[in-house]
Amino acid sequence: MNDFTLLQQELDIFFKDEKLLRQAFTHSSYVNEHRKKKLSDNERLEFLGDAVLELGVSQYLFREFKDMAEGDLTKLRASIVCEPALVKFAEDLKFNQYVLLGKGEEMTGGRNRPALLADVFEAFIGALYLDQGYDQVISFLKNYVYPKITTGAFSHTMDYKSQLQEMVQQFKNRVVEYDIVDEKGPAHDREFYAVVTINGRIEGKGLGRTKKEAEQRAAKQALDEMKVK
Repeated sequence: MNDFTLLQQELDIFFKDEKLLRQAFTHSSYVNEHRKKKLSDNERLEFLGDAVLELGVSQYLFREFKDMAEGDLTKLRASIVCEPALVKFAEDLKFNQYVLLGKGEEMTGGRNRPALLADVFEAFIGALYLDQGYDQVISFLKNYVYPKITTGAFSHTMDYKSQLQEMVQQFKNRVVEYDIVDEKGPAHDREFYAVVTINGRIEGKGLGRTKKEAEQRAAKQALDEMKVK
């Protein structure tokens, strides 16, 4: 069996019940090949982890994006908890190195199969929740998931700048420009203030933790104003 000591050291998370951690990384193919050991696979933990992860992400988005509409929050959350995103989280943490697989699954490349990695990430969340509670899950998300949202890794989902450009292109001779007019706070907690102008006239303003986020929020405000008109 894999030694999960290194993983716990790297994450700085130490399970009270290491059996839960092992279960999170145990694929059904491994269980089928070791029936005498009466092991449990990670499918039930994945079910639980899916719900806990969705709540943890929802809570963050609700607090961080105070001006975002419900529909947009839903789209953004979906992009964060979808399979490709979960696979990236799992790969960044090298979870594939710890998965317990049956020989057949191993030989067919199961260790790097996207669906399997996404399931393992959710199962880990479920195991962590059972072992140490919701607060520890939030602490884990603060370290490995929330920063990716803050830096705009999922901004393609809410690309208001492209939407604004498409709307403006319907009219001839209109130029869209973005400017960062102010920035405040220490380097580790910077806030940027952006404005978007159309033919020199300010149409939207936005505040964000990154320049891209500030520009996106400025574009959204401009879009909202144009829709009202």
